[in-house]
Amino acid sequence: MTNNQPHHDLSGPPTAPPLILGPSIGTSLAVWEPQLPALTRTHRVLRWDLPGHGGSPAALLPSDGSATIGDLAALVLRLADEQGWERFAYAGVSIGGAVGLHLAAHHPERLTSLAVVCSSARFGDPAAWRERAALVRAEGTEAMVASRPGTWFSHGFAHTPVGAALIEDLRATDRAGYAACCDALAAYDITADLERIAVPTLVVAGRDDPATPPAHARRIADAVPGASLLEVAGAAHLAGVERPEPVTAALLAHLTDSTAQPHQPHDDATTRPQNDTPHKDAPSRPQNDAPHDEVPHTHTPHDTTPHTDTPHDTTPHTDPSRHAAGMAVRRDVLGNAHVDRAVARTTPFTARFQDFITRYAWGEIWTGDGLDRRTRSCITLTALIAHGHDAELAMHIRAALTNGLTREEIGEVLLQSAIYCGVPAANSAFATAQRVFDEIDAEHVTTRATTRASTTTATTTTTTTSTKVDTASRSDTEK
Repeated sequence: MTNNQPHHDLSGPPTAPPLILGPSIGTSLAVWEPQLPALTRTHRVLRWDLPGHGGSPAALLPSDGSATIGDLAALVLRLADEQGWERFAYAGVSIGGAVGLHLAAHHPERLTSLAVVCSSARFGDPAAWRERAALVRAEGTEAMVASRPGTWFSHGFAHTPVGAALIEDLRATDRAGYAACCDALAAYDITADLERIAVPTLVVAGRDDPATPPAHARRIADAVPGASLLEVAGAAHLAGVERPEPVTAALLAHLTDSTAQPHQPHDDATTRPQNDTPHKDAPSRPQNDAPHDEVPHTHTPHDTTPHTDTPHDTTPHTDPSRHAAGMAVRRDVLGNAHVDRAVARTTPFTARFQDFITRYAWGEIWTGDGLDRRTRSCITLTALIAHGHDAELAMHIRAALTNGLTREEIGEVLLQSAIYCGVPAANSAFATAQRVFDEIDAEHVTTRATTRASTTTATTTTTTTSTKVDTASRSDTEK
């Protein structure tokens, strides 16, 4: 990273379609960690830090109160140009979403798609943002710590390791960088430009978000031609952190749909993704009545593999074609790391079984169109519970999350199994599921710690060559 660039992180296959992820004010690029494993399977992902946040220098934005969202958008374009990306998909949270809306309105030729998460076309009274900027310049970001847990999270999530780590990111944020972002939000109002946005757009809202309530998301979705809207129950401002499963599933579906077909910016049901809340031309549902299922069963967001074996498909298939299709779905559902380990452990003795499982289970059953993957996951979990296959159950609980089931929905499947598979079997299943969830949470914390250690090292190196002003700014961050 150079002094005129934000700190950023690249992950995913180098030749995959590019995707840039923007953070929320007071957080770092770590706010996207829950989505990273799924997104990097299909995209080259670039996450960036706001000025003064994470590893980015505060001096990237002017400190005289003149900073704008356009300035932040220019930083994103600079990062894309450095990677040689003429066009890219973009998703952003809060102020990161505002940057995405600015790019879509003023640089539409650069975007292939846009996802706006817990954001707004106008973040309230500009005077309030000016006051916050003055407060943070005077007292530092510690002045914001007490109020953020109730804004960012619901249901006590701030006390989890992931929530606590994000609060620490806020504490570590440079006061000048945070205040400059407040200046940018004070000057921001893109309401009049929304109707000119023509890229495929997904809007996500946390139903319990006090900072950008669902009404803000509805205004964007109603104004942007052809936009989709998802309201996530049980989530506040950082919905992707608090409820990662439905947000990740919606993003994957949106990115897949945007890649698969050209955008048609018309208000027509045929152009809207199936996981969208219909806000226009839908008299049967009031505009503020979002569906209860955040990821409806009628759409399979992860199913990007050609469906070679449908109930109505009479085309003959060769074993190699089934194996290839099966391996693609197997990797999509179980993850590359798991499949790579299984392949590496294959011996001459187990080779035929591995081939059989890939062709038959994954190449015929899981590739069929008769059921979506969420439903297949529910059936698979129930069968594994009934037979007491706890090791396989743990693997398929992770797969169910990948396929779009939430933790709460998995709990419902386990509870249902207590009636039909027996209470002891369900008891063991709940213990297995809790262990898997704990492991996933621990993995997120470990990844955050590694990222923070790398950022600290990079910051230390930069500090030795920076000016006295930069040194003072960084010392303030460390207090």
